[in-house]
Order: sequence, then structure tokens, then C-alpha cells
Amino acid sequence: MGRMLVFTGPRQAGFEEYEEPALRPDEVRLRTLYSGISAGTELTAYRGTNPYLHKRWEPGPRLFVPAEKTSLEYPVRGWGYEEVGEVIEAGSAVADVPLGARVFGAWGHRSHHVVPADYARSRLLPPGLEPILGIFSQIGAIALNGVHDGRIRLGETVAVFGLGGLGQIVAQAARHSGAQVIAVDLHDARLEMAAQLGVHATINAGREKAAEVIKEVTGGRGADVCFEVSGYTAALNEAIRAAAYSARVVAMGFFQGEAQGLYLGEEFHHNRINVVGSQIFGPDPELKYRWDQLRLAQTAIRLQAEGVLNLRPLITHVEPFDNGPALFATLDRTPEQVVQAVIEFPAG
Repeated sequence: MGRMLVFTGPRQAGFEEYEEPALRPDEVRLRTLYSGISAGTELTAYRGTNPYLHKRWEPGPRLFVPAEKTSLEYPVRGWGYEEVGEVIEAGSAVADVPLGARVFGAWGHRSHHVVPADYARSRLLPPGLEPILGIFSQIGAIALNGVHDGRIRLGETVAVFGLGGLGQIVAQAARHSGAQVIAVDLHDARLEMAAQLGVHATINAGREKAAEVIKEVTGGRGADVCFEVSGYTAALNEAIRAAAYSARVVAMGFFQGEAQGLYLGEEFHHNRINVVGSQIFGPDPELKYRWDQLRLAQTAIRLQAEGVLNLRPLITHVEPFDNGPALFATLDRTPEQVVQAVIEFPAG
């Protein structure tokens, strides 16, 4: 029997057992080693604010509509999309995926998972890369997709609003894209981490007016690209204020509820700001023939192996699987203390 973490109600988490299926000839069984927690999307399901819990998503017209039966109901099973595991069993037709091979991917906070051998072949962790870093494949893909949406040009000034795990990766990727990066957050510890990992300047938005500072240090022009990664509409508004005339703001946060603190009749209207919604299931249409989710995930792992992205310092909390519910509670109550939380699964 396998074991998975489930959300049983708003701010309630527990465990369920599930039956492990028999292997088909072309499949492999994975034992999960580590599973990262998304401090954005996952917390919306944990807290009960996710729109799928309150409305029905209609995939045809791509609309959320009011409905008695919503798209998602408690208990919410199978969440988690930052996993890495090892192959512990292979089907009779699998000869080139060895036992013990490490595989990254997305299969939820569960102890075991069965995948096609092709899935495993395309997601093998590079030799020498610390296994826990495999958890950054999907969140890294989300970051890289957002940076692609920003269309950064060499020598531009980029501002990143929100320095949780995703924002930290965006800041590093933007710097390696040739930008001068300004990091904005409310918490000094996150700003210090970003500075140690290479951003060029930091702003504590609780003590300074970020847009005014960014305009000042750019000679009145503003940032060429702003990334909003916190999911707070007040931060999106400040990113819009900080952007140069006709510049681009990439909205990467998963905003919940009404857009309080967003003033679209001010800088957005007067400065011809382009706001782009970035979401991993929708890459830039100009790139979709070359970049898909798999390539983004593979690239996020490769850039770590090559030393371009330094993501190990982002992991601030590692807890055993049995402490998973408590780890979610920590993320919910004191998010400023956590950058990337990881669940570690028992051996065997």
C-alpha cells in the first residue's frame, strides 16, 4: 500500500492509503525521495481559496462559472508537483532504465508512483546533482516560462516583486539573461538571500516606496520589465507603477479573491503598460513550437547541474513525511519564514 498526503478541508491535512498497481511491461515504479511544497498554488487548495473549489471551470470557452458542483471538492487528493524519486522496480520490457535511477517530475505528495518508462527516460536526474534539487523541475519550469514571457533584452533593468522560492529563481534567471536585477520584498531575510545569490540591488517595500526608488535609480525611466511573483494585487500595482513607459509587467502570482489595491486608472492607463499573465500551461505563443513543459523542466534541472542556477540555498525547511500537515500549517501561518519547504520520505 502507498500513502499520500491529502487536504481534508480548509486548513486541514491528513493521510490516506492507496493500492499500488501492478506494473505493465513498459512501466517503472518510483519510490519518492523528496516532494517540494508550492507556497502559491498548493496553499490556495489548503486554505480553501482556490477558484476550482468555488466555481466550475469550463474548458471549452475557458471560463469559470458558478455551479452547484464545483470542479474541485474536499478531500483534495494528489496535489504536489515538485517530486523526485528513485526507480525501485521495472517492467519486463524496460531494459534501459536501471534500478536506483533518480527521476524528477510531478506526481503529488505520495510515497510511490508508477510511470511509463518513456516518462522516466526523459526526466533522469543528471549524475552528480544532489537528489533533493530534483524538486525544482516544475517550479523552475514555471520561473523560466515567466522569464521567457518577460522577453528580457541584454542590459535591461528588471524588477522582481516577491522573493519566495519562485521569485528567487526568476531573479537568478533574469540576471543570467543579462539584466540588472532589482529585488523587492517586505522581508529582509529574503532580500539578503537574493543579494547573496547575485541580484544587483534590493528594496524593502515596507520601508521604501519601491516604484519611486526604481524610477530614481533608472534616471526616471523605470524598469524595462517587472515580474510580480507574490500573488498580491497591491504588489502588482506597485510593479505597474515601477515600469517604464510602454514596458512589460509579467504577472506570475496566483491572485486570490478581488483585486484590492489595483488602480488601473493611474499608471497602467497613463503609461501604456503591458500586463502579461504568465502560466505554465500556456507558453508564449511565439515559443510554443520549441518550448513545452518538458523542455522547460529539463532546462531547469540542467541549469542547476551546470551551476547557472544556485537553488540549494532556497531550501529552508525539510521535514519528514509524517510532519507534512504541520509543514503546511507553518507555510500558512508564517510564510515569511519559509522560502522552499520540502517533504522527505522514509527509506524503504
